[in-house]
Amino acid sequence: MLELSNVYKTFNKGTINEKRALDGINLTLNDGDFVTVIGGNGAGKSTVLNMIAGVYPIDAGKIIIEDMLFTKDGEENKVQVNLSRMPEHARAKYLGRVFQDPMKGTAAGMEIQENLALAYRRGRARGLKWGITKSEKEFYYEKLKSLGLGLEERMTSKVGLLSGGQRQALTLLMATLQQPRLLMLDEHTAALDPKTARIVLEITEKIIGENHLTALMVTHNMKDAIRLGNRLVMMHEGKIIYDVSGEEKKSLQVADLLAKFEEVSGGEFANDRMMLA
Repeated sequence: MLELSNVYKTFNKGTINEKRALDGINLTLNDGDFVTVIGGNGAGKSTVLNMIAGVYPIDAGKIIIEDMLFTKDGEENKVQVNLSRMPEHARAKYLGRVFQDPMKGTAAGMEIQENLALAYRRGRARGLKWGITKSEKEFYYEKLKSLGLGLEERMTSKVGLLSGGQRQALTLLMATLQQPRLLMLDEHTAALDPKTARIVLEITEKIIGENHLTALMVTHNMKDAIRLGNRLVMMHEGKIIYDVSGEEKKSLQVADLLAKFEEVSGGEFANDRMMLA
């Protein structure tokens, strides 16, 4: 469903601050995969998401995503779309993304239903008509109700009045309204307190499972990385050093991950944030 082939990225090339962020990354995601990504500071985790999203251009390699087209007869046709040199805005119709900062994914001065309408219309033609129809309001109501946070009764409230956890749950809903080919979660619970983070993760699992989405989740929490998804990828210095799935992943413990990191990288895992989590 997604393929990164020999992807390289170096920042500040030719300067004293030169940093190779991705060093020949090869990663293939199958349809329906829920992959958690862990690694130390500067391992390249968020850079992978930024390369897929087109925030920065890659230096070399290919990024291919599979899309579904329908013929006039309603038949499904799978096509390979090369994202490698595509501008960021053109990739948006294939991707959904939730950032670490709850304030990034929503417009604080607009109502909850207006934020949902913006997300629902992404990639669609705009015209002169009522902003939100009655049927859309009913649709948003049911979607908000599924979050279990009571937001369906506050659809006309300004998003700026919501808590960080409520905004992140809303952002998650907005990112998946259009059923993206790939959902990217960039440490989306890191700024939340433990209780709220747990609630948002439960909502994340529910949305991904019910919509059969393919997801790539960067996390600093090793326990979450082990518990969630069907596959775990560990990165170090711009490379994937460990890729585990299935029964082997289910039986992992945090100690196993630390031992594997030391075995492959030749050094101790030095990331206080992840260790404390």
